[in-house]
Amino acid sequence: MIKKMLWVMLAIVVAVVMAVGLAPPAKANIVAESVVYNIDGQPFEGYFAVNENFGVTQPLVLLVHDWNGLDDYEMRRTQMLAEQGYAAFAVDLYGQGVRPANAAESRQQSGALRADRATMRARLMAGLAQAQAQPRVDGSQVVAMGYCFGGGAVLEMARAGIDLEGFVSFHGSFETPEGQDYSQTQGRILILHGSDDPAAPMADVTQLAAELDEAGVRFDMEIYGGVDHAFTLWSDADRYDGMADRKSWRSLMTFLGETLG
Repeated sequence: MIKKMLWVMLAIVVAVVMAVGLAPPAKANIVAESVVYNIDGQPFEGYFAVNENFGVTQPLVLLVHDWNGLDDYEMRRTQMLAEQGYAAFAVDLYGQGVRPANAAESRQQSGALRADRATMRARLMAGLAQAQAQPRVDGSQVVAMGYCFGGGAVLEMARAGIDLEGFVSFHGSFETPEGQDYSQTQGRILILHGSDDPAAPMADVTQLAAELDEAGVRFDMEIYGGVDHAFTLWSDADRYDGMADRKSWRSLMTFLGETLG
């Protein structure tokens, strides 16, 4: 009798294990769409992605595009964030349909905003408000991140004192405009940068670290030796660095886990 009971129990355990092993894995249910919004009468077109299988509300990651404007690259990164359980919104700083076709046009659009910080801040804040208004977003938990020009724009948000949990710059620019500093910065900062970046050389990195130390800002820097500017951009075969791309993404995930929970 005892042996029979043991065999029955073993059969039940095996059946349960097999059922669990054969159960289909939970699937991501990514909902992604363009979002048109207005700033002072001008239309802008952002991009929002969320995984509906990750609960009623999710922390928000605000993504700022590089100098080329919001395109397929930022859209894919936004989807990647949603796959990890974050509501993600890519802001548009140029305006709907304004998508530079070459370096000269990119320089013109990004340069205009660098020269007019008030407009840059207004567009960043409007994009943030639009992101926080999206469904399933926990607008009280936000990290802003950006690439290249967007990395510099994220630091502009930090200097503006916008109350976020964190700010992440991928191969960004670090110049601090005259009259600005980091004394009002509210959240942590993460810098992910290549040591061979001609757009923001190591002297700029050192200067930024000194400014952050002086302001008492909590920050971390990850420097990738011998890595060029734009090392995360898949389409740039000359500068893309797969190892630095993967390392920086893992560091972002760790940072989001620590700041957003």
